[in-house]
Amino acid sequence: MNLFVTAVSYAPKLALPDVQRLRALLGAAGVTLDAETRTGDSRFEVYTADGSVELASGPDGGEAALAGLRRSAADHGPAGVDTAIVPASLRKAQRKFLIMDVDSTLIQQEVIELLAAYAGKRDEVTAVTEAAMRGELDFAQSLHARVAVLAGLPADVVDSVRAEVKLSLGAAELVAAFRAAGHVVAVVSGGFNQILQPIAEGLGLDYWVANDLEITDGALTGKVVGEVIDRAAKEKYLREWAAREGIPLAQTIAVGDGANDLDMLGAAGIGVAFNAKPAVRAVADAAVNLPYLDAVRHIAGV
Repeated sequence: MNLFVTAVSYAPKLALPDVQRLRALLGAAGVTLDAETRTGDSRFEVYTADGSVELASGPDGGEAALAGLRRSAADHGPAGVDTAIVPASLRKAQRKFLIMDVDSTLIQQEVIELLAAYAGKRDEVTAVTEAAMRGELDFAQSLHARVAVLAGLPADVVDSVRAEVKLSLGAAELVAAFRAAGHVVAVVSGGFNQILQPIAEGLGLDYWVANDLEITDGALTGKVVGEVIDRAAKEKYLREWAAREGIPLAQTIAVGDGANDLDMLGAAGIGVAFNAKPAVRAVADAAVNLPYLDAVRHIAGV
């Protein structure tokens, strides 16, 4: 029995020696190549190789083969070239489910830091955010601590911050491509619904959820209302929404950058680290180290 896999590599420029090294890497891992294509645009080039590899015996043979290929690509692939090893079954699936983090993934900024700037606490909050994203702090506790510094700010700072938010390069194109192909797109955020809702509606997302800032008498109270969207909640929503759409987890793609995304990335069919912290890159199935979020299209085969 064979495991069919696709290797997708991308870089600003893929030189012939890079492609030759990738071919050799796949061949050494026992992959029989069936087809190769080179695509891309002025921002990055993409090399895609479709092939198959013999499964090891046992029920986990496919997972072991994939894990071995991914380790080999990470350890021995060309420098400066991101390589994703993806089951062909995911790339060829009729319906897929894409779920993304928001801050520093769908958008370029960390919203809590933009809000904290209005309270004169940006540096303090940024340090806590970075520690939380590295996994050094409990996310829920760090969120409450960061939101507390916003107490007393007028509610209209939310509108000011919303105007500062910029989508990541390629984000709108990625969402549009998935939706045009009939796939489902969701985002789940440790940020705030007051910022996310108009972005999600503008992009036409199928699902979204974030934390709610408490606002009383026209001012932020320094608290969030209801369930905190932490790493466990992100995985929960991935599973819940995919099940609602009738899409198996094996046909899901999760994208994120911080420790709060780890459970979601691990549960998805393929987890993609987008310009991520080292701890996230180390365990994700694939990594995009370019500023263009739509590189994920090539991993997913959309």
